[in-house]
Amino acid sequence: MKISQRFILSFVTPFMILLSVMGLILRDNSKKIFYLPIGLMGISIILEKDFRRKLNRKNILKKIKAYQKAKKI
Repeated sequence: MKISQRFILSFVTPFMILLSVMGLILRDNSKKIFYLPIGLMGISIILEKDFRRKLNRKNILKKIKAYQKAKKI
Protein backbone atom coordinates (compact mmCIF):
# COMPACT_ATOMS: atom_id res chain seq x y z
CA MET A 1 0.00 0.00 0.00
CA LYS A 2 1.46 3.31 -1.07
CA ILE A 3 0.98 6.25 1.29
CA SER A 4 0.28 9.53 -0.42
CA GLN A 5 2.58 12.48 0.22
CA ARG A 6 -0.44 14.74 0.66
CA PHE A 7 -1.67 12.48 3.48
CA ILE A 8 1.65 12.77 5.31
CA LEU A 9 1.84 16.54 4.82
CA SER A 10 -1.62 16.96 6.33
CA PHE A 11 -0.11 16.12 9.73
CA VAL A 12 2.63 18.76 9.54
CA THR A 13 0.62 21.78 10.70
CA PRO A 14 -0.96 20.08 13.74
CA PHE A 15 2.51 18.77 14.62
CA MET A 16 3.89 22.33 14.36
CA ILE A 17 1.23 23.60 16.76
CA LEU A 18 1.77 20.67 19.14
CA LEU A 19 5.52 21.23 19.11
CA SER A 20 5.02 24.91 19.86
CA VAL A 21 2.67 24.23 22.76
CA MET A 22 4.99 21.61 24.21
CA GLY A 23 7.95 23.98 23.90
CA LEU A 24 6.06 26.80 25.57
CA ILE A 25 5.01 24.56 28.45
CA LEU A 26 8.20 22.61 29.08
CA ARG A 27 11.03 25.09 28.36
CA ASP A 28 12.64 27.70 30.56
CA ASN A 29 11.40 31.28 30.37
CA SER A 30 14.37 32.47 28.32
CA LYS A 31 13.87 29.89 25.54
CA LYS A 32 10.07 30.04 25.21
CA ILE A 33 10.14 32.78 22.59
CA PHE A 34 11.75 30.43 20.04
CA TYR A 35 8.62 28.24 19.91
CA LEU A 36 6.19 31.07 19.24
CA PRO A 37 6.90 31.53 15.48
CA ILE A 38 6.36 27.85 14.64
CA GLY A 39 3.01 27.87 16.43
CA LEU A 40 1.92 31.05 14.69
CA MET A 41 2.91 29.60 11.31
CA GLY A 42 0.90 26.44 11.98
CA ILE A 43 -2.17 28.47 12.93
CA SER A 44 -1.79 30.76 9.92
CA ILE A 45 -1.50 27.78 7.55
CA ILE A 46 -4.71 26.27 8.91
CA LEU A 47 -6.58 29.59 8.67
CA GLU A 48 -5.30 30.22 5.15
CA LYS A 49 -6.46 26.78 3.99
CA ASP A 50 -9.88 27.38 5.50
CA PHE A 51 -10.18 30.76 3.79
CA ARG A 52 -9.07 29.32 0.43
CA ARG A 53 -11.55 26.44 0.76
CA LYS A 54 -14.42 28.89 1.36
CA LEU A 55 -13.45 30.96 -1.68
CA ASN A 56 -13.24 27.86 -3.88
CA ARG A 57 -16.69 26.75 -2.75
CA LYS A 58 -18.15 30.17 -3.55
CA ASN A 59 -16.57 30.12 -7.01
CA ILE A 60 -17.90 26.63 -7.73
CA LEU A 61 -21.39 27.67 -6.61
CA LYS A 62 -21.26 30.73 -8.89
CA LYS A 63 -20.25 28.54 -11.84
CA ILE A 64 -23.09 26.12 -11.16
CA LYS A 65 -25.63 28.94 -10.96
CA ALA A 66 -24.30 30.53 -14.17
CA TYR A 67 -24.52 27.17 -15.95
CA GLN A 68 -28.11 26.65 -14.75
CA LYS A 69 -29.13 30.14 -15.96
CA ALA A 70 -27.51 29.53 -19.36
CA LYS A 71 -29.25 26.16 -19.66
CA LYS A 72 -32.72 27.66 -18.96
CA ILE A 73 -32.42 30.23 -21.76
